[in-house]
This record gives sequence, structure tokens and C-alpha cells, in this order.
Amino acid sequence: MPRIDFETERAYDDDRFSAQAGFRSERMKVICGFFEPGQFIPVHAPSSDLVVNVRSGTGIVREEETDHRVGAGDIIVVPADTKRGIKADDDSRLEALLVTSPPPTDAEHDPVRRGLAAGEFESEL
Repeated sequence: MPRIDFETERAYDDDRFSAQAGFRSERMKVICGFFEPGQFIPVHAPSSDLVVNVRSGTGIVREEETDHRVGAGDIIVVPADTKRGIKADDDSRLEALLVTSPPPTDAEHDPVRRGLAAGEFESEL
């Protein structure tokens, strides 16, 4: 049974959010997400359900056109095929456990890569 330890996995990156792999199978992917202030996962719409469990910090989880304010202890669920993104507030680091089921495909992450390269939270889908 895999054990995920945020203290051990904690790693921040000055350039972009940090995703530390916790577990992966054909049915599920679990990562520890670490965001410096203002960092984000660009808006995209993969064919997987997403659970965001905020461990510390504050930010937003975008669901379609709605921004949900989040803080420590909040859990947000976004259904598959729904536009979503995550962004830390400009004055707060954000740490979250992110679970997707099934794991997004490499092609479904193309908008994420484009958004990160362009520095845009709201990339074009």
C-alpha cells in the first residue's frame, strides 16, 4: 500500500507548479501539488474526474466559468469533461492532493503545457 507523505514529497519550483507523483494505475492518478504564490495549472478539460483536497494555503479552483475560493481543508470535485484549473493566490503558497480518475492522457495535457509555456491560466482549448 503506497503511503503519501507531504513532508517528504514537498518540492517547490520557482518557474511552475510542482507535481510530485504519489500513485498511478490505469484507473487513478494521485499527485501532491505544490504551488508558489500565483502559480497555476492552466484551464483544460480532460475526460477524467478530479478531486482537489487543499492541505494548506489559499487559491481558486476553476470549474467552467466559476472560480471556487479554496483554503486548507476544502475538498472540490470537478466532473470529467469540465473545464478546470487551479491557481494559488498571489500572496499564498498552495498545497493540494490531486486525484484524477482515470488519469488524463498525454494529449489531454497539451493545453496545460501550452498554458504553462505562455504563462496563461486561461489557455485556449
